[in-house]
Amino acid sequence: MNIARIIDLPGLLEKKSFFLFGPRATGKTTTIKQQLSGQVTLVDLLDSRLFLKLSSEPYELESLVDSSSNDLVVIDEIQRIPELLNEVHRLIENKSITFLLTGSSARKLRRGKANLLAGRVWQAGMFPFSWRELEDFDLDRFLFTGGLPAVWCSQNPLEELDAYVNTYLREEIMAEGLIRKLPPFSRFLKSMALSNAEIINISKVANDCQVPPSTVSEYISLLEDTLVGFMLSPWTDSRKRKAIRTAKFYFFDTGVTHVLAGTESLDRNSNLYGKSFEQFIGMEIRAYLSYGRKRQALTYWRSYSGHEVDYLIGTKIAVEVKATKRLTKRDFKGLDALAEEGVFEKYFLVSQDPVETKKDHIRAVYWENFLQELWDGNIL
Repeated sequence: MNIARIIDLPGLLEKKSFFLFGPRATGKTTTIKQQLSGQVTLVDLLDSRLFLKLSSEPYELESLVDSSSNDLVVIDEIQRIPELLNEVHRLIENKSITFLLTGSSARKLRRGKANLLAGRVWQAGMFPFSWRELEDFDLDRFLFTGGLPAVWCSQNPLEELDAYVNTYLREEIMAEGLIRKLPPFSRFLKSMALSNAEIINISKVANDCQVPPSTVSEYISLLEDTLVGFMLSPWTDSRKRKAIRTAKFYFFDTGVTHVLAGTESLDRNSNLYGKSFEQFIGMEIRAYLSYGRKRQALTYWRSYSGHEVDYLIGTKIAVEVKATKRLTKRDFKGLDALAEEGVFEKYFLVSQDPVETKKDHIRAVYWENFLQELWDGNIL
């Protein structure tokens, strides 16, 4: 299934060399082949012979570049040989070569003190399929099985998801020696999946996993470094109501979340469905900000008195998400409380209620219409 991706690699590379980071199996290599076919020299570090050669002799990268007529070089899975970045640096400076450096983990690069090419290489992100990319979009299916390309295009999506999670545990974690014991890490993943989209309670997760809180913090950093999850920071500048300062955690894909949590079905009327819908809208906003090169922070707000707004984009847009098909006055309370701060420009209540209304400063909008306007550039 040939599905065009939103990210514009040729457009990005006209400006600068780029790191392209994204979780495994989000379609980085496929997109490169679709958008840059015949225009690049591909250095695939998953090729064991090439990996062994460049691991021992990083300087051989120059001979690969010189043997090609292309001025654009792609190095796939750059984190496998961080030492190559010194050669990349030299070739950018001396030969004006443009590089696209892909990776599914920034951990080895950052913690190995690799040359991160500051100022010479910019960074872009790759995500699972978005609503905008899928013509045959099915909301309930997407909430349960997510948007990984191999999963969405499969006749057996649950089998694909299960294989993906097991591969991630084995290859990304165990094979690279990033953890010592798999059982406590497996318990940690399930605990995090069950508390996905919630404020992180390190002590509770530690008790669930039977490991020290310090180990939980290390595990969370590991998920962030391997791009499998991310922390959503709180917005704490509210004056009328004191804000909670603890971050929320999200996995990068709804389907992966459900496999890790052991979800067998997704009941439309369950709290789990509401969390998945919230996660889905958040992932769309996150992908839009990244693909559109929007320099706006994504945060959330929650007061100690319990008022909450799911997503804040910079200090411009506030978005509350509800899975309900019929909104009530209660659903507006979080946005009403935030509006008293007088900071944000637009307020959206995104739901599955087809009847769109406007209450003072708040616009209640059907989820699909919101995403259409978001991707068309009419929200931000």
